[in-house]
Amino acid sequence: MKPFPVDRARHKILSQDILIPIIHRAKAKGCRVVFTNGCFDLLHAGHVNLLERSRRLGDLLIVAINSDRSVRVLKGPRRPLVGQRDRSVILAALACVNYVTIFHERTPERLIERLQPDVLVKGGDWDRQHIVGSQILKRTGGRVVRIPLLKGRSTSALIERIRQRISKPRDFARGALHPQPRMA
Repeated sequence: MKPFPVDRARHKILSQDILIPIIHRAKAKGCRVVFTNGCFDLLHAGHVNLLERSRRLGDLLIVAINSDRSVRVLKGPRRPLVGQRDRSVILAALACVNYVTIFHERTPERLIERLQPDVLVKGGDWDRQHIVGSQILKRTGGRVVRIPLLKGRSTSALIERIRQRISKPRDFARGALHPQPRMA
């Protein structure tokens, strides 16, 4: 396996087998562990908002990302746009994220069961009863927090905006994704 391109972020990207004992030791010392998960295919301001707000709910923030195979099952054959290694590095580079791990299943339920975080965070678009792992947190005395989404900030919306701009090459070349105002 090739080394990760960002040395500082690399130490925050751990396999589940290495991460779980670290988290159990931290919890034994009284640390409040926060967990969230997702594809995080194209990182955008909505993701960063969710991650920063999640981190404020505890002492350690664990971000579990869907593997490339898992993303394809959930989102279709054209996704992910960014591979799991690069997604891991980008997330690990954020100051609010303590650890990143990858899960290969369709959902992170098994990982949540093994980690037993104190707080499980999902975006406000998730209905509380459909949040994977919520029953585990209920059983273990943890809590589930839904964080409101930032309006208009989603990977799907970003992909659509890119498609629209690419279909008009002059506009795309002139202003990329955020065109500059024309000067008179």
